Amino acid sequence: MFGISFSELLLVGLVALLVLGPERLPGAARTAGLWVGRLKRSFNTIKMEVEREIGADDIRRQLHNEHILQMEQEAKRILNPQTPPAQAPATNASDAPSTPAAPVSAPEQPEQPQPPRAP
Repeated sequence: MFGISFSELLLVGLVALLVLGPERLPGAARTAGLWVGRLKRSFNTIKMEVEREIGADDIRRQLHNEHILQMEQEAKRILNPQTPPAQAPATNASDAPSTPAAPVSAPEQPEQPQPPRAP
């Protein structure tokens, strides 16, 4: 994690043995181990909490975006109602015109204004 090799750890252990002595070294190692364990648990708890918050924010944002999309589709539906095509009256084969009828095209959608471009 920090790029510490075995030889560097061995050197730190020897210095600790010289400074603390053989009587206090086991207690100091135990205390250091407890503190390292507490720090790891603390960091893992904070990490999980942050990940949970980020996940909750993503879910909230996705739900908000879906709600906005639904509102936009509803507004489009209200502003541009689709009218069913008018049905032609039934005619007999003898009354049918000799030329084929022109195809009916769908009504054109109005163009939406474009926002002005910034220079």
